[in-house]
Amino acid sequence: MLDDTDRRLLRQLLADPGLPTAELASRAGVTPATAWRRLEKLRAQGILKGEEAVIDWRALGWEVEVSLRFTLDKTNPRAFDEFLEAARAVPEVIEIQTFLGRVDVRLNVIARDMGHYQEIYRSRILTLPHIADIEALMLVSTVKDEGSLPL
Repeated sequence: MLDDTDRRLLRQLLADPGLPTAELASRAGVTPATAWRRLEKLRAQGILKGEEAVIDWRALGWEVEVSLRFTLDKTNPRAFDEFLEAARAVPEVIEIQTFLGRVDVRLNVIARDMGHYQEIYRSRILTLPHIADIEALMLVSTVKDEGSLPL
């Protein structure tokens, strides 16, 4: 599916997503035209889904990050859909994941400080529908945060 050229381009793109195509091509050892064609092919195949900004929330004053794990009351057949719809409406929720197992949903929540987090928790999180149980894990540090595998 991927050849060596595609892998080199993807490795360079993962290392520095903001590279201009000409620099990306140079680092991958191909011409800019080849790099552009290959990247377009990877996009068309759905392998390369896009480029995104990665924001350092702490640098913007959001000092608290909490991972909340929810078990939902699944006696209501719409529990998942209603919970997810309400969770999407909370601006401080920056990530939502669903799981199979004891935990149904995980929300990543950010706040400026502990007082702000307490306000969010009481007024927005505890009012989400169909909650059976919540477990909170406060982020202390991020040891590894990369979405790349060996290519």
